Amino acid sequence: MNGNESHGHHHGHTGHVQTVPVEAISAAAHHGAQHGPPPRALSDEHVVHAHGQHAGHSTAMFKNRFWLTLALSVPVVYFSPMFGHLLGYAPPEFPGSTWIPPVLGTVIFVYGGQPFLVGGVRELRERKPGMMLLIGMAISVAFVASWVTSLGIGGFALDFWWELALLVAIMLLGHWIEMRALGSAQGALDALAALLPDEAERITPTGTETVSLAELRTGDVVLVRSGARMPADGRIVEGQAEFDESMITGESKTVARSVGDSVIAGTVAIDNTVRVEVTAVGDNTALAGIQRLVAEAQASSSKAQALADRAAAFLFYFAAAAGIITFLAWTLLGNTPDAVTRTVTVLVIACPHALGLAIPLVIAISTEQAARAGVLIKNRMALERMRTVDVVLFDKTGTLTKGEPELKEVAAVDGVKREGLLALAAAVEADSEHPVARAIVQAARRQGVDIPTASGFNSFTGRGVRATVEGRTVQVGGPALLRELGAEEPAPLAESTRTWRDRGAAVLHVVDDGRVVGAVSLEDAIRPESRDAVSALQRRGIKVAMVTGDARQVAQAVATELDIDEVFAEVLPADKDEKVAELQQRGLKVAMVGDGVNDSPALARAEVGIAIGAGTDVAVESAGVVLAGNDPRAVLSMVDLSRASYRKMWQNLAWATGYNILAIPLAAGVLAFAGLVLSPAAGAVLMSASTIVVALNAQLLRRLRLNPAQVR
Repeated sequence: MNGNESHGHHHGHTGHVQTVPVEAISAAAHHGAQHGPPPRALSDEHVVHAHGQHAGHSTAMFKNRFWLTLALSVPVVYFSPMFGHLLGYAPPEFPGSTWIPPVLGTVIFVYGGQPFLVGGVRELRERKPGMMLLIGMAISVAFVASWVTSLGIGGFALDFWWELALLVAIMLLGHWIEMRALGSAQGALDALAALLPDEAERITPTGTETVSLAELRTGDVVLVRSGARMPADGRIVEGQAEFDESMITGESKTVARSVGDSVIAGTVAIDNTVRVEVTAVGDNTALAGIQRLVAEAQASSSKAQALADRAAAFLFYFAAAAGIITFLAWTLLGNTPDAVTRTVTVLVIACPHALGLAIPLVIAISTEQAARAGVLIKNRMALERMRTVDVVLFDKTGTLTKGEPELKEVAAVDGVKREGLLALAAAVEADSEHPVARAIVQAARRQGVDIPTASGFNSFTGRGVRATVEGRTVQVGGPALLRELGAEEPAPLAESTRTWRDRGAAVLHVVDDGRVVGAVSLEDAIRPESRDAVSALQRRGIKVAMVTGDARQVAQAVATELDIDEVFAEVLPADKDEKVAELQQRGLKVAMVGDGVNDSPALARAEVGIAIGAGTDVAVESAGVVLAGNDPRAVLSMVDLSRASYRKMWQNLAWATGYNILAIPLAAGVLAFAGLVLSPAAGAVLMSASTIVVALNAQLLRRLRLNPAQVR
């Protein structure tokens, strides 16, 4: 890094997408309720429209129907003779008591069962039998059979009112849980969007004018007063202030922002007034970009969910065929009452209590857990594929490193103290806004160095900076500065700087009254979390590779420090996808992790594309997963969650389908000759029990620790 690279440029964050950790968003809801509805917010109905089973339904609808159904189910179950017989008690009798289950059960069937009945009819019309048709068939058969029993027609003992009530309540609960989990990230983002003010103060040639956010345009300059919120994404052009970004980053400590710095809509200027040039409005803002990601995540489908749908279709045909065969077989045997009883039992227990919850619950909990860990899953297939990944390919800059310089070493000539040299360099750089200057000043402050006051600051393009410190002329710069001054490094100093350059560090010399008194090295700061991420992935049997456009010695220095397995250096951004293809040609399944800048082709080519930083960059659109923060350890959350959720999906599928495949033949009476018959009551109890097992098994996913800071 020469003097031109290290001086004369304003510090800023352009070139990197803005980040919004999901774990910080949940605290945002109470900040901005007064600002009215968030822009482009997605309603519950829009959220679930992508789910064919739930089209036109809202989370609130399932919630309300569940609670009312549950309340009505209590007396239905309690006064059910079949349930009382199972538990060995006699329901109390009084005038009208026998009509409590039929009357309330009818309300449950009509009100609570309406979503499933409508969904079943739709699946029937589309000739795509699935969950809704199975549920609708089961509750309809239970409803008719129970009324026949209650009215004393035919002498049948098919009192399924209690099972009908519990079936509807359980299925409503499952759908509510699934939709609430799917909508949790959207609700948090809506709360974040609500932090936007209604109006902005736009600066005009004659003063200021108050305008709505819709009237703001890129390039406008707005006045943000002390205590006010940023109306749009922008860059400070005048003034400096401490900004409260806690609603965005989750960090309670305020952050200093000055000329050239980027600021995000919704953050608050705490102590001063600043003028900000608007850089993004409307759909181009970071908020709008993240909302689009969530919408895509909610619309994505899952291979495992499709498998569950296929299983439900198979089960429908299996149950229908079993019902027909059962009825015909027992009728031919001359036992019509048994034919009806067995057929009804087969059709009722065919309802996929467990199957209907097996995959949706796992997906819902996985999505919710991922969001809490700062992972936005755009495509659920990416989550499922993550368990098969053999190698994680990290882009270096902005992903494993911070993408900003950090002071690494200081070397002084004989007779000059290290602290004194750092104090001189920091004094000269104190008035500069360049990232290199900030790195030097921040390092001096962290080390408790007393920084003297400098005067007469000047910056010279391509050479360095100069200022007067305690009456001496002090200059800081790269090789061009030494050439201009005709100065040479002392031999001991040259030995140190040569080592620094060999590993790719930028070297700046400090010249005091024409004499080279020392040098400092600056390197792209490695994220402290990167070490944990790399080692933890390797412990899980996953190789770690790195790709970068930096020189090989720079890349190798980072790789050595992090113990990375393979390095691709001096790679042009457009060629990164070739490195992904190279790994794939070796038979490896690749997860590519990029910082959202120039990584689109590689993210798209990889089996799993993971973008670090949720923003508006096109790379985010190419990724299947977005890590809302900048912590690479979140990749571990993806791996662990993928493996755990896959196990739960297949455990639940095996249990759910296994139960039905075994129970239906028993209910049909195939072993009646051996005296083994599954009674209607026993079938109903086992069906509910299987649902509880599946639900509890899925809930075990919540025990998985996905906090990146705790993943090992």
